[in-house]
Amino acid sequence: MGASLQPSSRRSRRKRGRTTPEINVTPFVDVMLVLLIIFMVSAPMLTVGVSVNLPSSRAKPLPHDPVIPLTVTVQGDGTVFIQEVAVPVDEMVAKLKAIIENRDNDRIYVRADENVTYGVVARVMGRLNAAGFGRVGLVTRPEDGG
Repeated sequence: MGASLQPSSRRSRRKRGRTTPEINVTPFVDVMLVLLIIFMVSAPMLTVGVSVNLPSSRAKPLPHDPVIPLTVTVQGDGTVFIQEVAVPVDEMVAKLKAIIENRDNDRIYVRADENVTYGVVARVMGRLNAAGFGRVGLVTRPEDGG
């Protein structure tokens, strides 16, 4: 009754033919790094393109809207923009009505530079109100120090 230390030919054949279940994650990591770089580069471009220095406020944040609302921006020199296109104040309402006819969302956000006089912002808001736009919100930045 001697014991053999060498495996039988039957066992060794099974071991040789068996594959080890390993997942190669290198391609997955490569794809994820490329996507990370793409999102890091494209994220700053998703903000509204007209630059203004917003006033600060303690107001609550505006509710999240899945559809991007229209943005009317008043720059420091009084120039009015709809999204990123400059428009004269006299033509603003007509253009907004034409745009909103093709949209599901009638919300309008007004962004105004903090150096714009109250009269300019009041004139824009008054025209929006007179045209029947009821869902108008003022955009500000949060105050520092809460």
